Amino acid sequence: MIKGANIGLPALSENAESIVVSLGWSSPDGEGDADVSVLLLGENGKVRSNEDFFFYNNPAAADGSVQLLGQTPSENVNEDRIQLDLSAVPIGVGRVVISASRHQRAEFGQLENLRLTLCDADGEGILGFSITDAKTESAFVFGEIYRREGEWKFRAVGQGYDTGLAGLATDFGIEIDEDDDQEADTSTPPADTLAEPSGTSAAPENPRMPGTAETVAQPPTGTASAPAAPVETVAPAAPARRLRTAKRKVTLPKEPKKSLAENDTWRAARLFPAASLKSDREREARATSVLLSVMAQVPEFGRRLTAGFGAPSGRMETFTEVSLPHGETPKRPDGVIRVERAGKLWTALVETKTNGNPLKGEQIQDYMDIAARRGYEAVITLSNDVALEGSPLVNVKVDGRRKHKVALRHLSWAEVAHQAHMLIRHEGVRQEPHAWLLQEFLHYLQHENSGCHGFQNMGPAWVPVRKGIDEETLCQGDERATQVVESWERLIRQVCLRLGGELGDKVMPVQRAKRGTDPQSRRLELADRLCRDGRLNAEIRIDGTVGVLAVTADLRTGRLRTSIEIPAPEQGYPLAWVKRLMKLLSEAPADLHVQTLLDGTVAGPRGTLEKLRPEPGDLLPKESAQITGFRLSLSKSMGSTRGNAESGFIRSVDAAVDHFHSTVVTRLPKPGPSRQKTTGASPAPR
Repeated sequence: MIKGANIGLPALSENAESIVVSLGWSSPDGEGDADVSVLLLGENGKVRSNEDFFFYNNPAAADGSVQLLGQTPSENVNEDRIQLDLSAVPIGVGRVVISASRHQRAEFGQLENLRLTLCDADGEGILGFSITDAKTESAFVFGEIYRREGEWKFRAVGQGYDTGLAGLATDFGIEIDEDDDQEADTSTPPADTLAEPSGTSAAPENPRMPGTAETVAQPPTGTASAPAAPVETVAPAAPARRLRTAKRKVTLPKEPKKSLAENDTWRAARLFPAASLKSDREREARATSVLLSVMAQVPEFGRRLTAGFGAPSGRMETFTEVSLPHGETPKRPDGVIRVERAGKLWTALVETKTNGNPLKGEQIQDYMDIAARRGYEAVITLSNDVALEGSPLVNVKVDGRRKHKVALRHLSWAEVAHQAHMLIRHEGVRQEPHAWLLQEFLHYLQHENSGCHGFQNMGPAWVPVRKGIDEETLCQGDERATQVVESWERLIRQVCLRLGGELGDKVMPVQRAKRGTDPQSRRLELADRLCRDGRLNAEIRIDGTVGVLAVTADLRTGRLRTSIEIPAPEQGYPLAWVKRLMKLLSEAPADLHVQTLLDGTVAGPRGTLEKLRPEPGDLLPKESAQITGFRLSLSKSMGSTRGNAESGFIRSVDAAVDHFHSTVVTRLPKPGPSRQKTTGASPAPR
């Protein structure tokens, strides 16, 4: 679509009442990001109250009409998805505005491939709109969905604001707290990562600078004696008179009371026991039953997992081991999810695998045929594997002659655990027993015998590829190298899900492929690079950190390297910078490697913290070369086996990322607000 164009949704799809809107973008340096938001407007073009504004601090509507689903990697961009149930939108709402903003008023001109895509309930893309003229704007209205003569229509808007999320929200009747505006538009320059505090400041100098990311504590490990678990819940409250757009701070669960057990051998009773499971069949049946029951009993959780699959908001019931006719032999999918709203039903069949067992194509094909014949909307697969674009876990045939379309969707156990973590530790649920139920569910997933530990095997190609690299016999074009690259991508995505759930922040793999490159071509290029260099590389962006966390697995040397680059301050003296850096890293590992980055191709001075702490001046170049930043890195031995054992490669990657993040990244200050080229008190529509 072009800017200003509009079209009726019923003309594009028969299933356009429940839709998923995706806002996508890519960043050349891997560090750019944006936050989506939705506004429900009345006939006067303003929100009815602050409750009609949905963003990172208010991600879901109580009536299920709006649900922010979060980010997911998609081909060469990152997509932030929104689920809209248009049948649940209140009568008094005439427009649904879809927008995005950048944190601390960074500019959209620094991002590429800005695009809105709209999918119907079947998951089919029905329209798209690209923004190609972004410059200094820090917020954008991508589009709007509005009522006209009894039907919903979409309009491509593309209107930008130089005043960020606060300016956009104010334009639609939201009252913003003044402190938030001061935070985003300050007259003082941004706090450089290594800049010394102002000499006129009354605050004492401290290695932990204001704005430094705090280390998030682990979930409490208490007993399951009662629903009165030490978890704070979110109770319904009247809307605040003024809204805060500053990202709210997370209050973590309090520490549990001291256990009454006599010693550590006493095991706490659990709602969902896993120790007695003996076979994969038992694990699959137990995992399916536990998951579906929790989804039905905790509405926020069930909605979170099904909204992205086109399910409406409504009463949910779940079933296990349902027998459905199929030829001469009835089929028994592991589960069925059914959602009812306004007399209409949405139904999905569920097939579950645990303990690393693969999905079976023939089995999924049968369920797709059954769903199509019975008018069901989706087939959902659950397994330890993480799905990748362009590399389906199973191949199924779709009969194009059938009018009814069935969507095939996949969830990994890592994604399920991520969503539970986000609710229980960062966003909250409305009822305390539901919080306790989610905590018990997470304990079950994490039990060593549940089989629900996420991606846990690098695949059969791992050993021969490692051997080929050691013996220098692996050739470019070898299909096994591509399989290892795909496994590596799955592993990195799982690392992002796990870390994001623990921190409550967006954690995403960085996409740097050229525009228009399909995922499989990108993987083939990475596979050739693996054959040539013997290394697997990945980058992870953690929301609110000063740089991108890089991970390199060198299969030749058997070493894992984690690193981050921080920019040099724009003001001050180099010696003060390196002294400040040593102070910030006073509790970091002594074997942390620090290298000065210089303008051009010349390598700068380097050394370990152990040697640099007494002589930080050793990081300064001997000649008058310009310092552009510093690279911090740790190197550890990596596991060799392909599985998820303590000595395995997967565990070693998890441990390396966790160690580097907790001991290095969290000690660095968060990036300060970016300087603005234009300022103003009112929105500046484009």
